[in-house]
Amino acid sequence: MTYSQKIKVPQNNQLTITLPQELRSEEVFVTIAEVSNNRNKKIELMQQAASDPLYLRDLLEVNNDFDMLEHETL
Repeated sequence: MTYSQKIKVPQNNQLTITLPQELRSEEVFVTIAEVSNNRNKKIELMQQAASDPLYLRDLLEVNNDFDMLEHETL
């Protein structure tokens, strides 16, 4: 079983991990990976784009272009 969880690091730098009930193992392997703020920023920008009228119009235009291609006979 693979289980991952994003945890906010407290000021004391100590984490407590509560494992799911389904995990019935005497030993687990834990990897700590730093979450990049760049990734968070990119996700935030993608969420903003989802409601940006210009972006949505461009996306519709591209979808329409490909839709026309799908109906062409070769």
